[in-house]
Amino acid sequence: MPLSHWPPVSVVMPVLNEERHLEEAAGRVLEQDYPGELEVVLAIGPSKDRTQEIADKLAEKDHRITIVPNPTGKTPAALNVGIAHAKHDILVRVDGHGALTDGYITRAVEVLEESGADNVGGVMAAEGRTPTEMAVACAYRSRLGLGASTFHQGGKAGPADTVYLGVFRRAALERVGGFDETMHRAQDWELNYRIRKTGGLIWFTPDLSVTYRPRSSLSAVAKQFFHTGQWRREVIRRHPETANKRYLAPPVAVILLAVGTILGIIGLATGVSWLDLGFIAPLGYALLLIFGSAMEGRYLPWKALFWMPLVCATMHISWGLGFLIGLREKPNAV
Repeated sequence: MPLSHWPPVSVVMPVLNEERHLEEAAGRVLEQDYPGELEVVLAIGPSKDRTQEIADKLAEKDHRITIVPNPTGKTPAALNVGIAHAKHDILVRVDGHGALTDGYITRAVEVLEESGADNVGGVMAAEGRTPTEMAVACAYRSRLGLGASTFHQGGKAGPADTVYLGVFRRAALERVGGFDETMHRAQDWELNYRIRKTGGLIWFTPDLSVTYRPRSSLSAVAKQFFHTGQWRREVIRRHPETANKRYLAPPVAVILLAVGTILGIIGLATGVSWLDLGFIAPLGYALLLIFGSAMEGRYLPWKALFWMPLVCATMHISWGLGFLIGLREKPNAV
């Protein structure tokens, strides 16, 4: 339902090493045709590519863009410094490798008012361009890859534990002290947890969608998911009640694969035949990946389908190892 008054909105973008996607991401924000006032705050970290140059050119072309430095390069610090410089009370988070769909901000503000929520968000629509990126995007959306997360697969509108990115009320962020800068990953989930603990409402709606550009190589995916596993363990360390089977499945799978493989090798080396049954774990996992990928990725081009089992294995094992190893130093919560 259209509003009689459209409140001013600040879009905050944490940006680091995003020369490939920043122009598209910022452009999709500026093209939103939001009925009210809109500003864009780019919190730029110490990038190793042309990100700063691109950001400067964007700001020169459009007065709605403000650039602020983020010396640490960490996402939660970028968000906090961007929010501190933002003028308005409705805050839209957009990442430097995401592209808003048409009407995103308008619909988000409508849902924020209709639901009374402190934060609303929608679907993370992963979309790749190269065969590897297409496989990664498919894995994001599939049960074989990341499981049954609502904001990856979509679902009915309603209360949620967390949402992708988010459109916030400033008052809710101030109530909980903003983003925890000790949470270098999973800071959005942890923030939404604190909002919910103070009685706030997080609202998911499939009406909102953001195009997400996934990592373009297996090594980049491995690094991303290893860190994700490390920080998911940190979230559970701080908030044990948040542990669930979806987050624990990757470390359990890594343990079973390792134990099965070791037992099978011992069996071959010692001639104890029953230990060879340990190979059931890695062989069964490989078959699951092959047939599961064939089903989940049946609409992919054949080059992307080839990468699908490797991508899923990389996600699972990297996440699991990161979770089992954990962080070297335990950061103190704010």
